[in-house]
Order: sequence, then structure tokens, then C-alpha cells
Amino acid sequence: MLLHHYRFAPDETLFDAETFRRELAGTRSPIAPFKAALRAIQSRLDERFHAGADVRDLVHGRAWCLDQLLGVAWSLHDWPDDGVALLAVGGYGRGELHPHSDVDLMLLLESDDDTPYREGLTAFITLLWDIGLEIGHSVRSLSDCEREAEGDITIITNLMESRTLAGPESLREAMKSRIAPGRMWPSDHFFEAKWQEQISRHHRFNNSEYHLEPNIKSSPGGLRDIQMIGWVAKRHFGSQRYEDLVANGFMNDAELRILSQGQAFLWQVRYALHMLAGRAEDRLLFDHQRTIAELFGFRDTPERLAVEQFMKRYYRHVTALAGLNDMLLQHFDEAILRGGERLETTSLNERFEIEGGYIKARNRAVFRDHPYALLELFLLMAEHPEIEGVRADTIRLIRDHRHLIDDLYRDDAQHQHLFMSLLRSSGNVARQLRRMNRYGVLGKYLPEFGQAVGLMQHDLFHIYTVDAHTLRLLKFIHQFRKPEARNEFPVAAALVHQLPKLELLWIAGLYHDIGKGRGGDHSLLGARDVERFAERHGLSSRDTRLVSWLVENHLVMSMVAQKRDITDPDVIGEFAVLVGDETRLDHLYVLTVADINATNPTLWNGWRASLLRQLHAETKRALRRGLDNPLDREDWVRETRGEARSLLATVGADIGRVDRLWESLGEEYFLQYAPSEIAWQTMGILAHGESPLPLILISAPTDDMSDGGTKVFIHTRSVDDLFAATAAAMEQLGLSIHDARIATSSNDWTLNTFIVLDDQGRAIRDPGRIEEIRAHLVEELDDPDDYPQIVTRHTPRQLRHFRVPTEVLIEQDPANERTLLELTAPDRPGLLARVGRIFMEQDISLSAAKIATLGERVEDVFFITDKAGAPLTDPERQQRLRERLIEMLDVAG
Repeated sequence: MLLHHYRFAPDETLFDAETFRRELAGTRSPIAPFKAALRAIQSRLDERFHAGADVRDLVHGRAWCLDQLLGVAWSLHDWPDDGVALLAVGGYGRGELHPHSDVDLMLLLESDDDTPYREGLTAFITLLWDIGLEIGHSVRSLSDCEREAEGDITIITNLMESRTLAGPESLREAMKSRIAPGRMWPSDHFFEAKWQEQISRHHRFNNSEYHLEPNIKSSPGGLRDIQMIGWVAKRHFGSQRYEDLVANGFMNDAELRILSQGQAFLWQVRYALHMLAGRAEDRLLFDHQRTIAELFGFRDTPERLAVEQFMKRYYRHVTALAGLNDMLLQHFDEAILRGGERLETTSLNERFEIEGGYIKARNRAVFRDHPYALLELFLLMAEHPEIEGVRADTIRLIRDHRHLIDDLYRDDAQHQHLFMSLLRSSGNVARQLRRMNRYGVLGKYLPEFGQAVGLMQHDLFHIYTVDAHTLRLLKFIHQFRKPEARNEFPVAAALVHQLPKLELLWIAGLYHDIGKGRGGDHSLLGARDVERFAERHGLSSRDTRLVSWLVENHLVMSMVAQKRDITDPDVIGEFAVLVGDETRLDHLYVLTVADINATNPTLWNGWRASLLRQLHAETKRALRRGLDNPLDREDWVRETRGEARSLLATVGADIGRVDRLWESLGEEYFLQYAPSEIAWQTMGILAHGESPLPLILISAPTDDMSDGGTKVFIHTRSVDDLFAATAAAMEQLGLSIHDARIATSSNDWTLNTFIVLDDQGRAIRDPGRIEEIRAHLVEELDDPDDYPQIVTRHTPRQLRHFRVPTEVLIEQDPANERTLLELTAPDRPGLLARVGRIFMEQDISLSAAKIATLGERVEDVFFITDKAGAPLTDPERQQRLRERLIEMLDVAG
């Protein structure tokens, strides 16, 4: 496996230079023959790719063909002497060319004076452009190379990867001597600069190889990480082959196989990407994932889509490459940057010591002689936060001995005790579990977790693989323990310190999604798995019941908060019965907040935080009252009215006018709103008087509130299509509706409240922006005849690759005498407005709505009645509504 220079046997079936020269001699212009040759070369390479040829032969083969073509092109021009040479640099210098890779060239001059060559160089470059080559080129003298390379790590890296294509090789040799490590960029400076370059590059990808649309070149574990190893090896060791690193003891044969197989797989994917896109493309976009999966022979199964199988293979390769990159760079750091240092050593026990801040095995036989040390090492790191990481030779020992973790190992009481001691540690448990996963230990010790490594779900909601999401969830739980979490996650930060056994939350987090990808309900599968874990690790029956319940119900709190009317005391009562006690409630709340944040960074916003906080508080109140003594609806209404009246009296409101207004409002209104909201709305209505314009009240969360949404209250005459018009107007303002409470008084006035966020998922607080929203809504809603038509915008590219069929579930809500309609559909602008129009067509009234956008789809819940306020019980009418929604929304998608 070559680092920077390649050997490719001449292949005249790909390109015959002599035949081409003869054809060229019989033409007036060389452009057409060159273009035809390029097309023929690529066509032959593509045919071989489809036939299953080794991608390495294709990548090197294209570079060899370009070498021949460029040699011919160079010979068409007269060069006055030997003072100029044509060099391949960068990836082309390594002999690697994918179908649409840039052909990186350097025209190297012996002298700073380019006058004798200027005409020839211009003609040569123009020819390359005319024949359609995507070239990147530079013209440099030897002194230019020396000066520019000294100040730019990218330039010297490109020059290191150079080959002479035409002209005297002596020029490149002279250039190499000028940029040698003895004159500039000694290997320690070079390594440190390239390492910082990699750190910055990884940071752009959130330091994760797990992304929905990864960049196979630049993401962690991508081709750049392989090249990074080669660059450092060449600069420090003068190596030309990766095998030299094995000979030097920096890599072993197994690691060389990981590198070689990983590079071959990524090259295969990159070749396919270029071929399908028709251009240089390194992003594994949804546009191409399904096609490549099929091209590579993956087929859908009942358990998993072909694209998910393909992406799992991708993630496993890049995870292995990222881990190898980590280990080798750590090795280089120790040999290159710290090779001359005298490192302080602290003994931890007979097996491990800290050397230069990194934990190290005290002898190479430690894991062979003491297999339990494979777990002990991570426990020691949790107990000693001053340890920065693991020494490279110890990482290799871990990788070489992890095969010792088998069924007998897992059943050993000593090993089980060590793993539980890690979970019970007061240190950064999440970090150590991530390290265990990176080094392949966690999936060995917990085989059920190993099955989830690299497992993706092909949607826009779950943007990480199951293992990456799980470890992110644990990271959030750890973050809740830090003082700074009190600002962003005040409830979770308070609760996490009150949980008596935090290890139970670590366990529930580890297992909450572990059943995915196996068919069936993953929550039930995970609950069974965690019960077996608990039994094997000696948890009490009480603790076992708690972790099993948490795994089985880990989605429930989020679903109730986002899809149910949590202002309804019956909903709170049902949820309280399900939860049963405050211990379960507190664990579930922390797990839910961590789960949402770890699923997708865009999901957590002030409104979701507000919903969960309210559900937690109301459920805790219900539990403290006792499940046998629930607060009934009449009590709830009476208490709410009493508190609201007291607030209004405090500010001098005319209580007689208040009572007369309230006479037209039904019981439902006082169930939906808090006393403070009722007081705010009542004062606004009374102050608005007889104005014919709609009353629009807008309330933003106060500065001291860490979450919540901006409330928009609309009081106007009840007219058809009002909900659709309101949704359209808010869309025009760039607002997203997250909750809607629709109420109508007995004299046909609306009392509609919407919770809105901006396009970044934030509450609107700016007074100027709030006034702009209010004025726009008044203007749009003042005359029903002027309600704007919804403008359908372009559907985002990513959404086009997710076929989310519209699903409509209709069921009854007898306690509230209304019908519940649950809608799952592809997300798109104007969706709520379309739904509102369908309700208008079908003579349906909306009383409340819960809006949830989950990646590429929405899961909205609407509480509806007919125009008379009765639930929709007629099956035929329900079917007409269902068919109309599906017809309208599927066509709109």
C-alpha cells in the first residue's frame, strides 16, 4: 500500500499513447482527439467499475492515463531548454485520480525569469482547458517554492506529493532539497501544524464521523485522516509505503489491513459519487445514498433498508479509521513532539501508571495476564480526572486483546463488578463509555450495544447512528451535573443531583434505543435486554423494575407533552397513573430531555422545554395529591377563575365587566389557560372595546425565563378560514406555529392563542419585531375577503428523498366531547394553512392543535368538532375527511 508514489503497469487497453500520437498527427487541431480520448478512458474505467474491478486499479489507472495524455500534450510545444518541468502535485501527485478529481499541476521553473517559457506555458494551459480537463495549476520557480512552502503548510504538503510528468527530473530533486526537513518544517513543526489542521477540520463536523450526509473526504474517519498519517510518515520517516510504518513499529499488520480496506471502501464510494453526480462530489448526499446502496448490491429486508445496511458499513469503516487515526497520531505525538521529553510518571497500581498525563500499561502482558484490566483501565480514568487519555501503545494493547471479552468474560462476577463500579463512579462516566466504544470494548462487553454500532435510520429526524446518539445522550446527562447547566436546563440540572442512584440513569440511557434495527418495538426489546443486564449485574428487583420501565416508556413523556392537551386534568391524571411515583417521573424527565437534545440539535427549543417542564410540574402535583384524589375539572375551573379574578382586582379591573365577558366563555376556556394568561387576555379584550379591527396581543417570555415561546392571542369575529389565514400570515412572517388553542365564545368571538418561534427555533423578544408581527396580522385578518392565497415554496432538497406518506388517525376524546385527529405528513411550507382550508371545506371547527416537526415529517394533533360543537362520530364523514387530507397533502408534497 503506497503513500505517495504509485506503480501502475502500462495498460494499452485503457490508453495506447503511440496509437494516439499517430491519430493526432493526421488532424489539424488536437482538441477533438484529446476530448475523444478522455471520454473513451473514462468510459472504459466506468465499465470496469460496474464489472467489479478493484477500485485501486481504476484510481491509479486514470492517473496513469492522464500521465500519458499530458506527456503527449507537453510534447506538442517547443521548450527552449531544460529549465522547465511539469509536475503532478497533491492527490494527482500521489497517483490518485477519481472520475472528476482536479488534475493538480505545477509548472516548475529553474529561474525566476519566466520570459523564455511564457508563450509555451500559456499555450499548454490553454490546451488543457480547451480539451475539458479540470486542472488546478501553479507556475513557480525553485525560489518561489522555497519561499512559499516555508510560510504555508498546505503548499509544502502539496510539494511533498509531487511527481515529474515531463521535463528534467533534476528540477524536482532540486526543489525537494530546498524544502527538506533540515531546511524548513522539521517533522515536529510539520506534525503539530497538520494536527491542528485536522483538529480544525474535525471541529467543522462536530468531531463526529456520524452524520446523515457525511463528507467522505473531510469528515472524521474520512480520506483526509488516512492522508494525514501518510503526510506525517513521509515527513518524519521519509516513508514511501505504509508498510514502512509496520517495519518501524508504528503500525501492525492488522492496523495496516484496517487502513487498506478502509481506503479501498472509501475510494469505491467516492468513485461512485463522482460517476453518479457527474462532477467532483465528496458529500454522501441523500440524492446518492440509495443509488449507491443498490449499486453495491444491498437489498431491502423486513428489518432494514438497503440504504441503512450500506450506511452501516460506511460508518463501521470510518469509525475504525477514526480510531486508528487517533491511535497513530497519539503515537506520533509521543515519538515526534515528546520524544525527547522526560515524562513524569505516577504509579496507579501494579498494572497501570500515568506517564506524561496519559494512562499506560506497565507491561505488554497486562491484558493477557489480567483480562479484567480491560475494564479496570476505564474505571481508573473515571476516578482520576487528571488523566488526559491513553498512551498509544496501550491503545494498541487494548485493540489486540479485546477478543478476550467473550461470554465467559461477561459472566465473570469480577468483571461485572468493575463495570458497575464505573457506572457508579463520580467521574465523567459518559466520556469513559465513549472511549470504550472508540476502542471497541463497549460493543464486546455489551454485544447488544455492539449490534447498534453504525446503525442509522434513514430520515432527517435521527441525524446520528444509534450508538452515537446513545453516547450523546449520556454526555448530556453528564452536562446536567455541571453548574452552568442550571441556566439552560434548570429542571434537569436540579433533578439529576437528587437521583439516589445515578447509575440507573446511565443504564437506562445505554439501553433506551438498543433494540432498534431488530424488527418489532425497540422499546420492548430494549426493556427485555436491560432486564437481562440487571439480572447479570446483580441489581435489586426494585432497581431492575425502574430501568426496565424507563426503557420501555422512554418516549412517553415527550409524546404526551407534544401530542396531548396537557392543560386537560384528565390527561395529567392518566399520565400520573402511568408514571406511578415521583422517582420514576424525575428519572424519566431527565432521560427525556437528554434524549431530545441528543437526537437532533434543532429539536430542543424553548417551547419544548416549556411543555416538558409544565408536564413534569403538573404531574408531580397530581402525584402529591394522591392518585386516589385527583383534581377534577370543576375544581380546576373554579380555582383558575378565582386566581384570575384576584389578579384582575389587583390591577383595578371592573369586575362586573369581567364577569359579563366571562359569561360567554365556556368551561373549556378556563381549562386551557393559566390564571395569568386569562387576566392578560381579559384586560386586552376590555381595553379593545368596540373596535372593528382584530385584537392581537403578543407576549414574549420575559428575560428571566429560560424557555417558552412567544404567545400570539387573536380576538376577532369567528369567520370561516380564519385558522388557515392565520397560519398563512404567520408563514409569511417566517414564524413556525408550535401550539394552537382555538376557542369560540357563545356569541361567536374567537379566543385563539398560538405559540410561535422564529426560523431558528427561538422566541421573539425584540419589541420592534413584535410590533411588526402585530401590525401584519391585523392587516391580513381584518377582512376575510382579503385573506392571502398560500404560496407554495420550493421543497428543500433533502425532503425530496424521504417519502413520508400522509397518514391520518381519527379517534374520539369522550372526556372532552371532541374528536382527536393525528396527522403525519411530509413537512412543507403552508401545511397548516392547507389543513385549515380542508377543515373549512368539511365544516369542521378546530378547538386546539399540537404541532410537532420531526426532521422531514410533521406529527400534528388537532382537536376538532363539527360546527355545532359535537364530535365527529359518523364513519363516512371521518373517511371523507381522511381521504381529503391525504389527497391534498400528498399532491402538495
